[in-house]
Amino acid sequence: MGNVNKAMNEATRKNQEFMLETQRIQLERQIHMQNEMREKMMSMQIARSRELLYWFGTFYIVAGIGMIAGFRRTRKPGTLVPLLPLSFILFYQADLAYGSKLNRIKMEAENIILFERDLVSIPMGVPTPSSIDEARERQEESKRLNKKDKVVLHDLDRLYGPHG
Repeated sequence: MGNVNKAMNEATRKNQEFMLETQRIQLERQIHMQNEMREKMMSMQIARSRELLYWFGTFYIVAGIGMIAGFRRTRKPGTLVPLLPLSFILFYQADLAYGSKLNRIKMEAENIILFERDLVSIPMGVPTPSSIDEARERQEESKRLNKKDKVVLHDLDRLYGPHG
């Protein structure tokens, strides 16, 4: 009988080890998948920024040529004023698409996480299974009470007429 218990305990232990290893591998795969999805989303955002830069750059050149032509014709410096804000927008977009802006954003995000964690924390903390169950129960109770209120209002309307 002792050999059977020993064998069962050994089989249970091996089964638990196998399950833990399977869970560890599954968690690692999920982490890698999420990181790969994040990288793909970031690459899409960078590509979108570059595409926007092409369009805005073309607009900037055409508008700039038009403003310079207008200045030559009228000699009014006010015709060149829109070039200033358009230049800021163009350089911002170029820095985002090809410069180091994303690295600076990433460094600032790391600083926020390290030194200003309270800015990004979830209000009232991370949900727990018990807090989710409590919220679900409150919602069900609210539905039940709302249904009772409707029945009472319906009965009052029958007795006294609408809004009686």
